Amino acid sequence: MNKISIIGAGRVGETAAQTLAQQEMCRDITLLDIREGAATGAALDIMQSASYFGFDARVAGGTDPAMLRGSDLVIVTAGSPRKPGMSRSDVLDTNLNVINTICENVLEYAPDALLLMVTNPVDVLTWHAWKRTGWERGRVFGQAGVLDASRMASFIAEETTLSIKDIHAMVIGGHGDYMVPLTRFSTVNGVPASTFLDKKSIARINKRTRNGGSEILALRQQSSAYNAPAAAIATMVDAISHNRRRVLPCVCNLDGEYGQYNITAGVPAIIGRNGIEQVVELPLDEAELAGFIGSIDAIRADLKNL
Repeated sequence: MNKISIIGAGRVGETAAQTLAQQEMCRDITLLDIREGAATGAALDIMQSASYFGFDARVAGGTDPAMLRGSDLVIVTAGSPRKPGMSRSDVLDTNLNVINTICENVLEYAPDALLLMVTNPVDVLTWHAWKRTGWERGRVFGQAGVLDASRMASFIAEETTLSIKDIHAMVIGGHGDYMVPLTRFSTVNGVPASTFLDKKSIARINKRTRNGGSEILALRQQSSAYNAPAAAIATMVDAISHNRRRVLPCVCNLDGEYGQYNITAGVPAIIGRNGIEQVVELPLDEAELAGFIGSIDAIRADLKNL
């Protein structure tokens, strides 16, 4: 890709921009924010690290949505973050208005881009952005499962004391309390993770995975997570930018997959230069399917509030 734009110069957006620049995912990165000077200052700060990190990517910041022109990918991190005790659904009303304005700007200035949603509640807002743009379903998708899986992998490594380099986790469903960690589809260098875990360990891992963001928010108080979310964004961008066609869990529009229609939820998908190229259907057992349907029901409940 030649150009990536990130809307929202908060901690997630700025950290994502720094990571994408260091990894030289594209030639130009634009950082946008409605706060005067916020994106410009962040971009300047990132550029002044280039000589030490050794990257030639150019980072620019500003407030003018016209800066979106020429974007191959637009990443949306803007919106109101959660506060301690809040669920992701609690910020829906505030962030819905933000996304409406962003969609209008993207349609005007970057009509050919892919759209990666990060703002919470990400499942609902991804669906809304898809409807608002009217684009093909593969062009509008959300980041959640990659983050949740990385958290699960971290907890598996902690419980087993095995190298996290060998651990691959899978989480599906909504990005919230009803997400479904799938131990059966999680592996340690190809070996089922359950080989190294007892039932109590699996229960602890699943609980911490569902509450991963809340745990960090409760500890930090004044800030939600941003390092792991930025790493998850970079992982998805890498798959798109290099057309790797990786299988990653992310928020996808479902059209019959898993028996679901007109809904967005976290499922594994093949990601490449065209965005979501194929949704991967896992052979879920009865308990896993019940958990997934429960998660879908929670997303549909939030959709009724739009």
